[in-house]
Formats: sequence, structure tokens, C-alpha cells
Amino acid sequence: MTNIANTPNAPSTPSTPITPGTPGTPGTPGTHTGAALSAALPIQGARILIVGAASLVGSHTADHLLAAGVGEVILLDNFAFGTHEAIAHLDNHPRVRVVRADITRLNELLLATEGVDGVLLLAAYMTLGFAQSPWQAIDVNIRGAQNVIEACRVNKVRKLVFASSNAVYGYGPGIKGALVEEGPFHVTGAPPAAIMYGASKIMGEQLCRQAHQKSGLQYVVLRYSTVYGERQHYRAANSLYIMETYDKVRKGERPVLPGDGSESKHFVYVGDVARANLAAFESPATDVAVNVSGVDPTTTRELVQMVLDYCKSDLQPEIRPDAPGTVRLTSGGAFHVAHELAATVIGWQPVVPMREGIARLLAWREAQS
Repeated sequence: MTNIANTPNAPSTPSTPITPGTPGTPGTPGTHTGAALSAALPIQGARILIVGAASLVGSHTADHLLAAGVGEVILLDNFAFGTHEAIAHLDNHPRVRVVRADITRLNELLLATEGVDGVLLLAAYMTLGFAQSPWQAIDVNIRGAQNVIEACRVNKVRKLVFASSNAVYGYGPGIKGALVEEGPFHVTGAPPAAIMYGASKIMGEQLCRQAHQKSGLQYVVLRYSTVYGERQHYRAANSLYIMETYDKVRKGERPVLPGDGSESKHFVYVGDVARANLAAFESPATDVAVNVSGVDPTTTRELVQMVLDYCKSDLQPEIRPDAPGTVRLTSGGAFHVAHELAATVIGWQPVVPMREGIARLLAWREAQS
């Protein structure tokens, strides 16, 4: 692995519903799968840049790209949040190159994208980041995304895959039932940080769409549900709940339910997300946004029970209100993030159920201890 490190190691630093953008809706991304066969980017032999690579999704996607015969995978990160440990297993790999760079610095992105066929944009602040550092989060998620898009345009990158989020549908009491790609953006009753994060992803999607219209940039937006799996970090509000529950149970402490346990969550296993990223590159689809969610939704009580079962523990959950200042992402009832369109547009569907994914994650966590 070659390490090009000439960038400082510092952070880059009621509600009428708004429709975030979906295929076939006026004023939103459309589906051009039949008309743009040139948008298909075969992985075999390609040079792929992952922006925000020292991460859960980035490291797993690199693994899948290498297994699929990529010519070179370039791992770009400023290592403000990402860690080298996430990609350490790729040290000295002949088809891997690491670039330390910052997405708020366009000149660095212009260099990194030279001769690149495809770009996967992962780098972003999430909800907890917006709660802690909103100015930096806005700068990275919006200006940083535009910088990546501009670098792709200048260097004629064949395809961009933009990692969005189901946060584009919002949070709070309006979130219930099936969340589909043409759904609105709900803001009432949700934490400000969560709404800012979702809005930043809507902005990123629309910047992609504008670049497609103005300069012909081929792109696919993937709206990830909450991603979990091996190499899990502690920065995502919902994934953090899995790790906090496990840590408590291993200490012999009762896990905590913030409510009655009936609240829905829809996770997606990181290996399934990595497969979706590759499918988006290789699909002829362009100018489209699709959901990437797990096999089935779960409830917080079911999630806690999966962790207890894995640990072979008979502890009973404790119902306790959240501490003041806790960022908890809530809904208005049972919901699921529909992923049927992804099967049609990019030929992808999830395969790892939640219980199996939890077992893989916690086995990895124990191995780290």
C-alpha cells in the first residue's frame, strides 16, 4: 500500500412535508436506465476512488472491490474520524493506494481524481456530528460534496455513487409505514441535528442531479439505512445503541430501553451495503436515488433481545428515559424502508438478516478484546 501523506491530519473541517427527490417525480432525480447504457461501469480493471474510506462502509467496500477484480482502489480520508485500523488489513496490498486529503480542499480532490473511473462519496458528518459541530458539518456535507462533484466533472470521472441516507425522509411522528423513494421529508418533533443531517443529504443529492443536467455526470444515489457490522464505530446514533447494549450486558448490567421497546428501527448489514455500492457502479442506471435497507425492520426490544441471546444472558431490560441532551432518532409508529426499487434499478437486494448480522458484529467486537 502506498501512502501519499502531504495533507495535515485535521478535521475538515407544521410542517408541510418536502419531497427529497425520487425517480420519475417532477423536479427530482429520474430513472434513465434504458437510455444511458454508457453509465454502466464494470469493476474489473477499473480505478475506483473511495472518499471517506477509513470507515465501516469504506473498508468493506474496498474488500468487495478487490475481490471483484478492481484495477486499483484509492482510499482517500483525512483521518479526522476514520482510523487507519479500519483499513490496516489492506496494508501493502499491490492494488491499494492511500491518499490523505480533505474534501473541503478542491485542489486535493482534483489531484486524487485524475485518471479515476468511478468515485464513491462516503465522507460526511452524521447526526451526532451536527449536534456537536453544526458549522463544520454543513461545510463538509454540502461544500465538500460539491467539491467532489466538481472534481469528477473536471477529470471526466465516468460515474459517481453518492452515499445518502434514509434521513432524507426525516424523523418524528410522521415517520410510519413504508418509506419509499418518493416520500416526503418530515421535520415535526425531530431533533434539530437529525433534520440538519437529512437536509444536508437532500442538498447532496440535488447537487448530483444538477451536475448530471449541466455536464452529464453519471451518478446513482444510495439512501442507506443505519449501517452496522464488523469494524463498527461509535459515532452513529442508532448503531451506537447496539454497541452500548452489548457493553452493558458484558459488564453484567441491565440493558436500557428508552421506551416500551416497540419503536421501529431498520438497519442494514455493512456487507450488503458494500454489494449495493458495487451494483450501483456496474448498473446502467443513472440520475436515480434508491433505498438500501436490511432484510426486515426490527424493534428496540427485539434488538436488545438479540444482543442478550448472543451473550447468553437472562438479564431483563430496564426502561429508563433518556438523559437530557441525548440525541435519539424517533418515529411515529412501525415503519420500514422499502428497498424494492433497488432490485429493479441496480439489481440489488439485502441477504443478511439482523440476527445473523448482530452475531457477526459482536463476534468481531469480542475478537478485538
